[in-house]
Amino acid sequence: MSGKSKKKFRIIMSSLLSLLLLLGVAGNIALAYFSDVITAYFTTIDIESAEAVEARGQSEIVAEMIADEGIVLLQNNDNLLPLATTSENKTRVNVFGWSFTNPIYGGTGSGKVNAETAVTPKSALENAGFEVNEQLYNDYEALDIERPLIDMDGQDWSIPEPAPSEFYTAERMQQATDYSDIAIIFIARSGGEGADLPRSMDGPDTFDPEGSAFSATGNRYGYEDDLDPDKHYLQLSNREQGMVDAVTEHFDNVILVVNSSNTFELGWVDEYSQIKSIVSVGGPGQRGFHSLGKLIAGEVNPSGRTVDIYTRNLLDPPAVTNFGDFDYVVQNEDGSYSTAVDAMGVPLKFVDYTEGIYIGYRYYETAAAEGVINYDDEVQFPFGYGLSYTTFEQEVVPGTLRWGDEVVTFDVSVTNTGSVAGKEVVQIYYSAPYTGNIERSAVDLAAFAKTDLIEPGESQTVTLSFHVEDMAAYDDNKIYSSTGGYVLEEGEYSIYLMNNSHEVIEEVGSSNLQEIVYDSGRSTDLQVPVNQFDEVVAGEGSITTYLSRENGFANLDQLIKYEDFAVTDEEGETKTVQGKLVDADFVNLVNSVRYDVPEDANTEPPVTGADNGLTLEDYTDVDYNDESWNELLDQLTIDDMVSLTTLGGYRTIEIESVGKPATVDYDGPSGITAFISNSPVSGIAFPAGIVLASTWNVDLALQMGEAVGAEGQAYNTTGWYAPGINIHRTAFSGRNFEYYSEDPLVSGKIAAATIVGYESQGGFVYMKHFALNDQEDNRTNAVMTWSNEQAIRDIYLKPFEISVKEGGASGVMSAFNSIGTVWAGASSSLLKEVLRHEWGFQGTVITDMYIGGFYPYMVFEQAVRNGNDLLLTGVAPIGVPETVDSDSIDMQWAMREASHNILYMVANSSAIEDGLSTDMPQWVVYAIIVDILLVIGIGTGFYFTFRKPKGQREARIMA
Repeated sequence: MSGKSKKKFRIIMSSLLSLLLLLGVAGNIALAYFSDVITAYFTTIDIESAEAVEARGQSEIVAEMIADEGIVLLQNNDNLLPLATTSENKTRVNVFGWSFTNPIYGGTGSGKVNAETAVTPKSALENAGFEVNEQLYNDYEALDIERPLIDMDGQDWSIPEPAPSEFYTAERMQQATDYSDIAIIFIARSGGEGADLPRSMDGPDTFDPEGSAFSATGNRYGYEDDLDPDKHYLQLSNREQGMVDAVTEHFDNVILVVNSSNTFELGWVDEYSQIKSIVSVGGPGQRGFHSLGKLIAGEVNPSGRTVDIYTRNLLDPPAVTNFGDFDYVVQNEDGSYSTAVDAMGVPLKFVDYTEGIYIGYRYYETAAAEGVINYDDEVQFPFGYGLSYTTFEQEVVPGTLRWGDEVVTFDVSVTNTGSVAGKEVVQIYYSAPYTGNIERSAVDLAAFAKTDLIEPGESQTVTLSFHVEDMAAYDDNKIYSSTGGYVLEEGEYSIYLMNNSHEVIEEVGSSNLQEIVYDSGRSTDLQVPVNQFDEVVAGEGSITTYLSRENGFANLDQLIKYEDFAVTDEEGETKTVQGKLVDADFVNLVNSVRYDVPEDANTEPPVTGADNGLTLEDYTDVDYNDESWNELLDQLTIDDMVSLTTLGGYRTIEIESVGKPATVDYDGPSGITAFISNSPVSGIAFPAGIVLASTWNVDLALQMGEAVGAEGQAYNTTGWYAPGINIHRTAFSGRNFEYYSEDPLVSGKIAAATIVGYESQGGFVYMKHFALNDQEDNRTNAVMTWSNEQAIRDIYLKPFEISVKEGGASGVMSAFNSIGTVWAGASSSLLKEVLRHEWGFQGTVITDMYIGGFYPYMVFEQAVRNGNDLLLTGVAPIGVPETVDSDSIDMQWAMREASHNILYMVANSSAIEDGLSTDMPQWVVYAIIVDILLVIGIGTGFYFTFRKPKGQREARIMA
């Protein structure tokens, strides 16, 4: 080899070897950075241990109990249900609807759990003693249709059903009528994270074969006879309509089963006298269809009640008008229009809560009281409605009413006047005076209770109570004070015992109360509540008119202020968008709020890296405000604090300097779902959140929390990304399945009990999504959510408040959306003033999924400075902030505070009992071996690359 060739060879080889060395070093840095994630991934969890098997068994029992009480019987004409059946003489049934062969068990996205071993509706009916028309069932299966995907990767809104004229032939229907005179119609709808449900099955919601993740991609199958712009996803499709017509033509005894966690439009049932019974099963989870079979057979007496109002037209509620995809638009110099974007290219999207407090039953009951609507024309089933196979009589026990200055309490006697045992829901509502100063609905739920199983002729006395201050409303217009606050206006307050939000059983009592301005805060407030959101709910881009009860909702028609704009995108294509025109000043304001980090105010940095000899174990049960925490926090290094606050995806990391163990944290609201372990860890699929709420049984919620917590302990899981407690603002939210209700009291009480149950087992929750994350559309575009402070506090924050004050929640997950112009995960007003200072929250706030570069408005510096302690950064390097301004003194103090919050939460969990990991993980051993081999290989490569041939070496020696 010539001298030139040798030199070129050495340059190439040395470059390759150097690159290999650099990659090796970088790989080791990455492995160290994500060591706890990799350890969690390669850690085998014994899911068949005695502890795990016992926990799953208990969860299955509780899950079925929830479904037993959470399924709602909406109609039962002629007492068609229950259907009599015995083991010797089984009742035959025909079940129509393709979804019976492929039902919905829950929702999709992070709230999805494994339901592969779930009870199917067919096996449930057979277990309950029914014979199902096998030929009809097999005919549906022979269609070979797959359940359309509705997930974060895209949504296929097809509603699979065969063409009626082709499937429901005279021959097939004759076979069915010969088989049985009973027909069940099974209809299902799905929903999940990433997109809201279509309000038109045509137009912009039509399937786009190139649709992307997080976007509605329409109707895949091209069922031309189902593409109907006048129908939405929660109505009967045209094919389903044909099925209903065929079934009711041949059967006089029809049962409708609705398998949907979103309220389904059912007004059409009134046109079919043959449909005697309606059963809403929601998303029943692992064991829920077993409960359906038992309910139809009469083994279970239904006791569920609706937690959302059923309107005859789901597009009619005021909130629906301002729900969906809306753009801010800017005018260009040439007069054309473009959609506004921020400095990082994020589209400026918004949604207006113009209805204020008037969502769900609050609007309809008030509109009826004002004489604006005919209630029966507008509402099919009220909030809190549900039927039973028995009858009950409820009455207030005379002489038990105690209306004190602070508490209202009384007893209700519930008597089973029917012939079978059953449970009843006791519902208490109050009516506050409407003065015109503060918006008040005609009725509000004040308290509720679920009875035990009451035998025929037996009674149970239930004691109900609530605080007088619970009837106060928030005065955001500062009529009664200069700062805003809670006010009990002067006037007559009445309390009612009711069957539901519309039917009064009796008036419990009424009282003329004097005006009370809670200028020192309510009894549960640690800091006086004042307006916290004025700066984000006012100005250009915000709402100027909110729905008011004044003069019978006279301003209802004034709420829609959107225009249609023809905008041109970067590719030169023109499309029409709905939205508002804003100027450059508004765009600059958004940019400043999102991306401008203030200058440091502190001049002295915190102490770091001290050697005080303390460990986190020393701080179990130590008060959050105890000054001795500072000695522990002084031991943290800057790198410790950066890692602890940024590496939060499905875990909190180990910090050796303070003896903090790593924790494993999993989703989701319907049960534990593993994302980062190679073990098949998947908790029992509990019924969807709305089914749990429909039980109106706080004790069952407690038992669910305990059961999930026990599973978590068996799987070495400490944190739980749950419960989900946003409000069902409309029927079309994609995540209604994992949230509870349109009502904040039901949502808060069920969530608080679930939290108490889970945390009693040693874990901690991250209740979510805080706050006003009540739609999926544009959530990852930081959709600017505009509302007034009364609605924010009295409706949307209320369930979170109850979960903190009564549930003792240890963790919170902030939301993707913005409140006004401020990202919810960086709102000091929300996360510090309201959550911590007013409510007394002591724990950790984590973001929703943080992926660096994908959601640039989720600025770490903004988050940690304003009360968000931890980034949910996932398990990949792309999920970590590219840079952290750790040289900033203010950032150091902010990270120290965030670290305190994380350490406090972990110190009071079962994770502290396990301590730091001491055994070297097997993957580390393998990595060390690979490193040794790599070093030997690279060293050998350099040696032979630059080694002189033997002859040259000898010649040099001789010379």
